[in-house]
Amino acid sequence: MAQQLNPYLTFDGSTAQAMAFYASALGGTVRTMTFRESGMDIDGVMHAALETPAGFHLYASDTAPGMSPELIVGNNLQISISGDDESVLRGYWDALGEGGQVVMPLERQMWGDVYGLLVDKFGIAWHVNIATAAP
Repeated sequence: MAQQLNPYLTFDGSTAQAMAFYASALGGTVRTMTFRESGMDIDGVMHAALETPAGFHLYASDTAPGMSPELIVGNNLQISISGDDESVLRGYWDALGEGGQVVMPLERQMWGDVYGLLVDKFGIAWHVNIATAAP
């Protein structure tokens, strides 16, 4: 898998509705995982992904306490980098984090991949997801 750069939208409880709207406008099917499906005791969408027939990728999630920068309309667009070349993606992580703040450390997650979230020194939030084989 090559690396992929994706817009990542954050909403305050309306991710499911927003992604259904984008799918109807752009085509494609939304894949969704809720916080409850991941074992958390909160409502909302943990991650939604839309891949369109034109090859567009759009990711989104609802906010959850402590999991992302404070949601303010205007900063709810973030960037996601994903792929399976761990050394390249860790290099991006290190470079983007220089002078920034780690929100969620880059480490293995319950879905099996290595994932982290940081805010760079310019205030842009970056999600990095390294697809890995389960241990």
